[in-house]
Amino acid sequence: MPASLADLLSILDLETLGGDRFRGDSPKSGWQRVFGGQVVGQSLVAACRTVEGRLPHSLHAYFILPGDPAVPITYEVARLRDGGSFSTRRIIASQKGAEIFSMIASFHVHEDSIFEHQAQMPPVPPPDDVRTLDLHQVLDAKQQSEMPNFIRRFFEAEMPFELRPTNLKRYVGEAIDDGHVSIWLKASKPLPDDPALHMCALAYASDFSLLDASLAEHGRTVFENGISGASLDHALWFHRPFRADEWLLYTQDSPNAHDGLGFSRGEIFRADGTLVASVAQEGSIRVRRAK
Repeated sequence: MPASLADLLSILDLETLGGDRFRGDSPKSGWQRVFGGQVVGQSLVAACRTVEGRLPHSLHAYFILPGDPAVPITYEVARLRDGGSFSTRRIIASQKGAEIFSMIASFHVHEDSIFEHQAQMPPVPPPDDVRTLDLHQVLDAKQQSEMPNFIRRFFEAEMPFELRPTNLKRYVGEAIDDGHVSIWLKASKPLPDDPALHMCALAYASDFSLLDASLAEHGRTVFENGISGASLDHALWFHRPFRADEWLLYTQDSPNAHDGLGFSRGEIFRADGTLVASVAQEGSIRVRRAK
């Protein structure tokens, strides 16, 4: 199976090295650094390979060093606990002898609950009424030339997920007063009927644009060459079943930005309004200093 960028299955298909160690490759995209969602998704795949009969319900991770797309990533899983209802795994991702990422993932057996509630999906246009994100159509030539190279290459390559923001003006300097942004997304290709795989795919996609939400109130984006942004940590909770190859609404906002850091959170809904996951992330957001 070719390791094209759109081939999500190839990205998430890790090589087993033995002893709860795995190896993953990056797509040949020309990126300068590994996309953070790739490391999150591959780490969750590695953890799932060591757990039977339970699905992940949460993960908490830190990005330590930028990943080199030209070098395979080694994932080492530690089996911290297998209890009656929960299993806990620690995953360390390494390149060139250095740890670049660490994550704790928790798995849970299915159980019935008498306590049920969820947040409501905000009113947004349905995905069929929203255009796919194509920055070449949204940005003029000058704006495209001023985009950071790794962002431009990201959008020039074939995407593993189709993204449809509900407000394209967001990317040409329009400030969002309440800071809330929404994006419809789904895997570009159908995925097999494996619930764990769909969770790993959503873990991959959960890093899309979340850091960018911390700039929405200011009318700025990480797509500007004048902005330096980097994800620092990432947390994801799975709530209900879903398919990553069907439309999901990713709503995002940023309660706080201070001290060069932006905090963003997100909720992910099925098209029928069912809340399936929640996300939180803090990242570095800085204005680039002139050299």
